[in-house]
Amino acid sequence: MKSEEIHLSEWQRILFGQVTAEFYIEIVIRVSVIYLILMVSMRLMGKRMSSQLSRTEMVSMVSLAAAIGIPIIAPDRGILPAIITAVVIVCGQWIISKWAAHNSRVETSINDDFTILIEDSVMQLDDMQQTRVTSERLFAQLRALGQYHLGTVKRLYLEANGAFTLIPQQKSQPGLSVLPPWDKEFCEQQKRSVDTCVCTRCGNRKVNPPDEEEECPNCLNRTWTYAIE
Repeated sequence: MKSEEIHLSEWQRILFGQVTAEFYIEIVIRVSVIYLILMVSMRLMGKRMSSQLSRTEMVSMVSLAAAIGIPIIAPDRGILPAIITAVVIVCGQWIISKWAAHNSRVETSINDDFTILIEDSVMQLDDMQQTRVTSERLFAQLRALGQYHLGTVKRLYLEANGAFTLIPQQKSQPGLSVLPPWDKEFCEQQKRSVDTCVCTRCGNRKVNPPDEEEECPNCLNRTWTYAIE
């Protein structure tokens, strides 16, 4: 439409567009077919499409949505191009998945590898910086997993699909609190160790209070606090 043909008073055009009434019946048919195409495509691409998506699966999903959305509302676009697009995407995803299943390097190069964010109750700051995970995000994830200080964490992995995997310590040890400092009432309920301090930046432990100028050997931070038991 030309700009001079657009008027705010044309409520019928705004609500119903410039298509015939028969097109609304056609929309029902188009949506039904597109829905069937999506269901079949998702089924053929495997169970992982129903869980957290990898990069290739996310690309496939976005491509399907972009290609299939147009024929639903555009009367001048047929459904056949959407079917062909879905077939190409499903076949491409199937080939990539089979290739990655037989070659771990392909899987790593496409979907990335896991990263250790916490190792033996100490945050791995270099890996956190590389994956752009802040300590606040890390603490929030630990709280969501029911952990309230780093001493209960043996390993925390950031998987290739973005999920967090927690391996708890078999025996809890003193560690850095993951509670937000502004929640003073809850923080005061935590029992503090009398002889173990932790670095406030990475959680590295040190028995006996360190000197004021003593650096953390893990991250060179000089701020310490008493650990939580």
